[in-house]
Amino acid sequence: MHEEIERLQREAEREIASADTVEALEEVRRTYLGRRGRVAALFDRLPHLPQEQRPAVGRALNALRARVEEEFRRRAAAMAALAQEARLEEERLDVTLPGWRRHLGRRHILSRTLEEVQQIFLRMGFELVDGSEVESDEFNFERLNIPPDHPARDTMDTFYIGGDLLLRTHTTVVDVRVMRERRPPMRILTAGRCYRRDVVDATHMPVFHQVDGFMVGEGITFADLKGVLITFAREMFGPQARVRFQPSYFPFTEPSAEVAVWFNGAWLELGGCGMFHPRVLEMAGIDPERYTAFAFGGFGDRVVMARYGIPDIRMFWENDLRLLRQF
Repeated sequence: MHEEIERLQREAEREIASADTVEALEEVRRTYLGRRGRVAALFDRLPHLPQEQRPAVGRALNALRARVEEEFRRRAAAMAALAQEARLEEERLDVTLPGWRRHLGRRHILSRTLEEVQQIFLRMGFELVDGSEVESDEFNFERLNIPPDHPARDTMDTFYIGGDLLLRTHTTVVDVRVMRERRPPMRILTAGRCYRRDVVDATHMPVFHQVDGFMVGEGITFADLKGVLITFAREMFGPQARVRFQPSYFPFTEPSAEVAVWFNGAWLELGGCGMFHPRVLEMAGIDPERYTAFAFGGFGDRVVMARYGIPDIRMFWENDLRLLRQF
């Protein structure tokens, strides 16, 4: 039986050495060291040997099992080392290759410019407030002295949601709410999206941005309004900016004016302005005999278009990186 044990050992060593995959090595282990393997079969024959041969054969079988287990462990360790080396080689990083440049995003030109506008007015003492984009007919029109038959209240011009609710057509509606909730004096600025049923073209969109501000106090005059807007224009467009005020009409201001700045060889309309109508102050609970107020609005998308030479307002909404990366 000793010869059979030696032959089995040589066969096991040969098959272990020739196993080239983990699966093949595991199959060899089960063949020789499994519960029904060839080594176990020799142990099953041990009780049937003569009494005097059992000790020596038992020691030989134990040595065989230990030898096969040791060969298996060595081969498994060698295969694991080879697999790790192959994996590391596959994942090897060539540090001599040029790096990948990560392209960083940036804020939209509209957002950046509107923030710049806000910062100019904040430095003049204005307080920034926000308002809802969904408004009532009362605050969007009635409290701004806009009569029931005014064209702006028609469904052809305004997005009505249902009942008394609509999408605000201007940010001036925030002025009305703030004046009703606070007492003078105050300097307020608001900015955000407005909605009108405009036909989409190079200068009109149903959604546009507007900046609106007002100042209420004793002795506030049109001269104060002009001083604020001229200061803004020079901060925004340079110290040599020329500002023009042309008489105009708005239901909620009297007198009213359109304000424009000379820029790139042409007059650029910034928006509308004027002194709040006494009736608007009365509806807000402010005594027009004691307090006066000026207001201005606009200063949104078209200012950005003129300042940066963007020919079509629709380009703001296309998210074309070729445009956004220029600014």
